[in-house]
Amino acid sequence: MGFVFSDQMLGTFVPIVVYWLYSGIYILLGSFENYRLHSKEDELEKNVVPKSTVVRGVLLQQTIQAVVAILLFKVTGNDGEVATAPKSWLTIVLQFIVAMLVLDTWQYFIHRYMHQNKFLYKHIHSHHHRLVVPFAFGALYNHPLEGLLLDTIGGALSFLVSGMSSRVSIFFFSFATIKTVDDHCGLWIPGNPFHVFFRNNSAYHDFHHQLYGKAVYNVDGQL
Repeated sequence: MGFVFSDQMLGTFVPIVVYWLYSGIYILLGSFENYRLHSKEDELEKNVVPKSTVVRGVLLQQTIQAVVAILLFKVTGNDGEVATAPKSWLTIVLQFIVAMLVLDTWQYFIHRYMHQNKFLYKHIHSHHHRLVVPFAFGALYNHPLEGLLLDTIGGALSFLVSGMSSRVSIFFFSFATIKTVDDHCGLWIPGNPFHVFFRNNSAYHDFHHQLYGKAVYNVDGQL
């Protein structure tokens, strides 16, 4: 007798698995110096937080996200496609677009404000910029409050506003996970479609971390 996983369970845990698998691919590719935006020496010298702390921080955020996702699925009664007719591809594409717009708009303005507000930057957002040289599995490393506000609540809003099912959410949040890992991978891979279709790619995000990563030292000398 085989195991049967519900759409709710897959929607909760598949993006987490995708995060670590996709990060692992970039860790392997990072062994090729010609793909790296910074040397391994820069990564070791400039980053002010050990990778073990990054892993613990990411796992904490993913635990919070999983709890919120389970509660959200239960509250909305979103049990997948068992009792409802399958949605058309056009509907699914529109839901993807709406979810992307909601999530991107929410994260843009929250992120922007955290840079404008010196208190929020110093005590919350600067945690993320401790990684002056970003790497793939550090994509979700941040202060727990920022993780809750920026990613978890933002993801919940995109799910609710778009009206997507838990089954569709598996693919949407896996895509969003791949995108954020790609943005922080610290590599420039020829032919990477994210570099072609998105201006805010790994090179753009690397520059952002270089610029504001230095500000971590200026704002808080303890970092």
